[in-house]
Amino acid sequence: QVQLVESGGGLVQAGGSLRLSCAASGRTFIIQTMGWFLQAPGNERAFVAAIRWSSGNTYYADSVKGRFTISRANAKNVTYLQMNSLKSEDTGVYYCGASDTYTIGVPRRYRYWGQGTQVTVSS
Repeated sequence: QVQLVESGGGLVQAGGSLRLSCAASGRTFIIQTMGWFLQAPGNERAFVAAIRWSSGNTYYADSVKGRFTISRANAKNVTYLQMNSLKSEDTGVYYCGASDTYTIGVPRRYRYWGQGTQVTVSS
């Protein structure tokens, strides 16, 4: 099992920044990919960004390219999502997921999920 705990959400004005963190514990050696997903009210969980745990290769949804940056600190088993130039459409609950496959943007391929952290962007 892998346990994930997110932190760093909050209320921010449009144009502002937040940094989310996701701390992994347990059988972290099985992790191949870490991802961040956004679930806006009434919507399904949508891909935001992902990072390969070993190589550090990163992938982004078109809507966040140039604004968000995913990174990881392997020694600490922590994944970060730096969010800049936030927009009202970035509002929702952000979940981090861990996958033992080479998936990127498919939520059902992530076996482990954190509890989510709320991000609210006011316009």
